Amino acid sequence: MTDNNTANRGPLDGIRVLDLSRVLAGPWATQLLGDFGADVVKVERPGSGDDTRHWGPPWLGGDEGESAYFLAANRNKRSITIDLKNADGCRVLKRLASKADVLIENFRAGTLAAIGLDSDVLRAENPRLVVCTVSAYGKDSSLATQPGYDAMIQASGGLMSITGAPDEEGGGPQKVGVAAADIMAGMYAATAIIAALRAREKSGKGDTIEVPLYDSQVAWLANQAMNYLVGGVVPGRRGTAHPNIVPYQAFATTDGHLMLAVGNDRQFASCVRAIGAPGLADDPAFATNADRVHQRERLVDELSRIFRTRSTAHWIDALSRVDVPCGPINRVDEVFESAYARERGLVHRLQHPLSASLPTVANPVRFAEHVVDYRRAPPLLGQHSDEVLREWLGYSAESIQDLKNAGAL
Repeated sequence: MTDNNTANRGPLDGIRVLDLSRVLAGPWATQLLGDFGADVVKVERPGSGDDTRHWGPPWLGGDEGESAYFLAANRNKRSITIDLKNADGCRVLKRLASKADVLIENFRAGTLAAIGLDSDVLRAENPRLVVCTVSAYGKDSSLATQPGYDAMIQASGGLMSITGAPDEEGGGPQKVGVAAADIMAGMYAATAIIAALRAREKSGKGDTIEVPLYDSQVAWLANQAMNYLVGGVVPGRRGTAHPNIVPYQAFATTDGHLMLAVGNDRQFASCVRAIGAPGLADDPAFATNADRVHQRERLVDELSRIFRTRSTAHWIDALSRVDVPCGPINRVDEVFESAYARERGLVHRLQHPLSASLPTVANPVRFAEHVVDYRRAPPLLGQHSDEVLREWLGYSAESIQDLKNAGAL
């Protein structure tokens, strides 16, 4: 569906995505697909739209404007409103699905089947369609019909049990500061969709994909999961400290904190010499990382005493000179106001109906032969209904007006 002139196009140029998802996991996946060039059409409820349109403040354009939350996950999409409780609306959606390459949804299990729009029906009509369902729990599980939001998945999926300061330091379970379970499920969904599109090139057939939030959360427990499965020890909360590497945590300085990330024995020796404690490098109790993990408390106490004597900037300078990974703990404003953010263009501005210069966080991917495409600001509710129906289905103005009169749109 593309020509040979791909230099100024995203690698998914020509791919049509029908996005029936709401909130964050599904929209995060489709925003990535849109950034990579896909034509993403977001299907929303008439009148209210995606729940996150109402998750504010802050708002763009005042209290009647768009929420910052919605704007974070809906770039490079067009919005069409369809009432799925309306028979005409269901017929429109089915026709759109017949023209799509991908359909992604996160309705509660059985919702689309109840209106005759489940994966089997849609793929019978369009065998090349890739259907992706992002759910709270697996469809063949006892929890299949249960709703799920990010915080409860972080809690029940184990993440909160390893996030936060330990009890002995007055801590307790903590949620990650962003909706990490949703975002990671969205990333898994996007990569699975791209893999299914690649497989379709060989088979000519689409696929049906399931990405449960809970399963995704468990999958990305990564080393913490394997620490338990291999070592049999239940991981606990360590604050900023690493369960498998020492020293790898934040240390207080005279004016703030330093994040130290010593990843091997050479870095440890360089670190302690740079901070004026060469004897620690020669101490056999700290010779290897395994030794340092066993002697964690003793070593961390000694390092804490030293780091409290000078400023964060002093230690970063000293450690950076000997290639020891370290850094400040920046606030979000410091991140976006940094020289690095300017050099890398981490903020990209788009024209929006409510702002001539809407800031959006740039996609981190850089292609040599393609572009990350910033074509569209997040859409107003139903902004592109007429446009999409004309382009995808060839509907006339009269046909569209009839659908509106029937309450389908």
